Amino acid sequence: MTETGTGVTGPTDSALFALPKAELHLHIEGTLEPELVFELAGRNGVGLPYASVDELKTHYDFSDLQSFLNLYYATMDVLRTESDFAELTRRYLATAATQGVRHVELFFDPQAHTARGIRLETVVDGIGAALDEAERDLGITSGIILSFLRDQPVDAAEIILSVGLSRIDRIIGVGLDSAEVGHPPSLFAHVFARARDAGLHVVAHAGEEGPPEYIREAIDLLGVERIDHGIRAIEDPELVARLAGERIALTMCPLSNVRLRTIGDLAEHPLRRLDAAGVRVTVNSDDPAYFGGYVGDNFVAVRDALGVTAQEAERYARTSIEASFAPDARKRELLSEVDGWLG
Repeated sequence: MTETGTGVTGPTDSALFALPKAELHLHIEGTLEPELVFELAGRNGVGLPYASVDELKTHYDFSDLQSFLNLYYATMDVLRTESDFAELTRRYLATAATQGVRHVELFFDPQAHTARGIRLETVVDGIGAALDEAERDLGITSGIILSFLRDQPVDAAEIILSVGLSRIDRIIGVGLDSAEVGHPPSLFAHVFARARDAGLHVVAHAGEEGPPEYIREAIDLLGVERIDHGIRAIEDPELVARLAGERIALTMCPLSNVRLRTIGDLAEHPLRRLDAAGVRVTVNSDDPAYFGGYVGDNFVAVRDALGVTAQEAERYARTSIEASFAPDARKRELLSEVDGWLG
């Protein structure tokens, strides 16, 4: 399990793929591979401004978060029906199963769909059908997190939460994503209070492009249980100590950070430094169709760039399970699987 073939000593690719893990930072719309974009466009009669899959792929060189979001929202226009959302989710789960995912808590962006005339129920039922299949056929358990678009009016988030509360049979929590700079968590304090009062879990993207202060706001004003990304916490030693002391997990996405240029090189990623400081860190894929790899690929990438060891990889996987919102019995079951990974 120690020879990688890349000159780096550590767990092999196959071992990292086999490591049982939970994925806690995954946007289901971000799993829309170019081939499926064209397949669904043809099925639904949606015109595309790209002549081929290869031409579409040439647009995957992003300068920042906003340049990615422009393409992300444009390609998801092909998602129209319940079966489309089911197929999207089904394909992600098939890939995730080969990369060790045993539990997933995925985000979806309802406002990006309702703005196109797609009912929230269409999205949730399509995703949910595929998740049910995966639990039955692949042994992957799951949860759905409704994520608000922070660059849209707060009133719009209030409205979509009201709709989402009718589907708490499926939705386990709420999150906050999209363009971060200039849209601090504090704007959404009332929306998150409503979600917490309804018994939903709460998480938020913070400290990806935004400053460390956004992480504090997410904790203090939104009451979040996890921070999504959180890479800029490393700039603030007091905040790092607080995250460690309060055991607030970060759902980190290394390949995403490189592709969106929030860090210059993967060797600069703060994953191991935060871990060494006692912060609970996890490895995830974010929007894998756009960022060059699913969760197992992210584990391989940090092994190669940062020298992540088998023991560290196991700790990240264990943390992902412990920080999940899975029932305690399911956590115990998955942790026992991790216990057997190192042999």
